[in-house]
Amino acid sequence: MTSRTATLIGLTAILMWSLLSVLTVATGKIPAFQLAAMTFAIGAAVAFASFIFRPRAFAALKQPLTAWIVGVGGLFGYHALYFLALRFAPPAEAGLLNYLWPLLIVLFSSLLPGERLLSHHIVGALLGLAGTVLLFTGSGASFELGQLPGLLAAFVAAFVWAAYSVMSRRLKAVPTDAVAGFCLATALLAALVHGLVETTVWPETPAQWLAIAALGVGPVGAAFFAWDIGMKRGDIRVLGAASYATPLLSTGFLILAGFAAASPNIAIAAVLIAGGGLIAAKDMFRKRST
Repeated sequence: MTSRTATLIGLTAILMWSLLSVLTVATGKIPAFQLAAMTFAIGAAVAFASFIFRPRAFAALKQPLTAWIVGVGGLFGYHALYFLALRFAPPAEAGLLNYLWPLLIVLFSSLLPGERLLSHHIVGALLGLAGTVLLFTGSGASFELGQLPGLLAAFVAAFVWAAYSVMSRRLKAVPTDAVAGFCLATALLAALVHGLVETTVWPETPAQWLAIAALGVGPVGAAFFAWDIGMKRGDIRVLGAASYATPLLSTGFLILAGFAAASPNIAIAAVLIAGGGLIAAKDMFRKRST
């Protein structure tokens, strides 16, 4: 698999994650950890079902403890911190701090063997960050001292996801099929936390069940496998900068679904984020033309 192909596969994860908000809204009032347990379980079940046709894939679950710590720590740790952030801080502020992770991925990539961080990678990531700031502050973000624990959780979550993504590159020998095991472990941990701190609320309509299934198959399922491929074999700097398209696309889907309204800020943010992504991906386009 070429680096360009792996990068394109990684980009599909960004597209799937952009559907996370609209599908989550469509699930109703299901508690966060219960929803995580259900959707990660679906994602793991679909992956394990595919193993039936590829029996050798089960061998991918036999990985060193380090791989399990990174995989489960990244998936469960990130989501636990982000859910905590949303509980103690408004979504706009929490989302803004959380979306430092694309910039962190671009910066952390310079620590990887054989990777070079060039000026256009940094410029692209900063333009994406500027667009994201505009996108969130345009919704009327504010700050109160009581929100500090939630904001801190969102900030740490950004570092956890960036570290997980970049360390996946260091664990390149771990096959992507191992993500199925990480998803299953995350589902079990989320179910445990749900039993301790939440009250179970079941979906009330078929549409809500369909939204949960769609989440498990896509944003909380296939997306993590696609991201793993992109991080391990693609251009990690391009994927980091392109990740800023996630909140923009997410807002666009919310507008199309009638859950949000269009605004000039969104249009300007679109230009900044798209421009940043194109600048960061300059090398990939140059290689293709060559």
